[in-house]
Amino acid sequence: MASGIRAAGGVLWRSGRGGIEVCLVHRPRYGDWSLPKGKLEPGEHPLRAALREVAEETGVRAVPQARLPSVRYRSQDRPKVVDYWSMRAVATGGFQPDAEVDEVRWLAVDQAVRLVSYPHDAAVVSAFAALPPVTATVMLVRHGHAGGPSSWAGSPSGRPLSVAGWAQARRLAPLVAVVAPVRLLAASTRHCVQTLSPVADLLDLPIAVAGDLDEPRAGQSQDECALAAAARLAAFGTAGTPAVVCCQGPIISGALGRLSGRCADFTTQHGGGWLLAFSGATLLVPEPL
Repeated sequence: MASGIRAAGGVLWRSGRGGIEVCLVHRPRYGDWSLPKGKLEPGEHPLRAALREVAEETGVRAVPQARLPSVRYRSQDRPKVVDYWSMRAVATGGFQPDAEVDEVRWLAVDQAVRLVSYPHDAAVVSAFAALPPVTATVMLVRHGHAGGPSSWAGSPSGRPLSVAGWAQARRLAPLVAVVAPVRLLAASTRHCVQTLSPVADLLDLPIAVAGDLDEPRAGQSQDECALAAAARLAAFGTAGTPAVVCCQGPIISGALGRLSGRCADFTTQHGGGWLLAFSGATLLVPEPL
């Protein structure tokens, strides 16, 4: 049985004179108007693939915001899945027409819905239009592997990343950097701070330590800590501050439960995380990385 095709793209938007404009591309090979998208490279994360393909097809660099519905259809007699994100345009390198894309257009949302050649693209644009305004995106990550407590004789807060944990942190850095954070914030444990070290080096940003992201101390409850972490994350949304935040698994689960108002499974693997889109203090649907 033939394997499926994985692709990714985005609803690229900017503020125009008449309001929000979204970008469509014309593909001469198919004679159609569609959302910018393309196939994943081997081992490539869908979010990074989406940003790369959008930049290649439109000449625009963007930052991701919120997850949009995926599209499923058959292509070349194989199942195909395309993952989409809303993306804010931040810089342009100049569009160059080629055999793949020979024209781009920036259109009002209703015009884009009418111009796209496929109903599934129109549905994705409509889903984008239904989103509340996104004020900030936050990457919330769990620290990399730090080994078991028996592997460290010192205090639990001083336990460092293991070799595997450092590898996870290095893999995570270019992915979390795509939100163009201006703040890096870690719980006070050594392995949480170390997890953000590669992204700090990549972006030349300092790592701030926040005790209100820590697990419970004596006299504290898990709920109390989850509430404090949720308030810290919501404050980024209210302030419009893109950020990367690292803490421990139970704090992530509790904070996301508080922010989403859902009793869902927010289990996060070591070196994994969530893309959080905020509209003010309100969390939109969190997206696992």
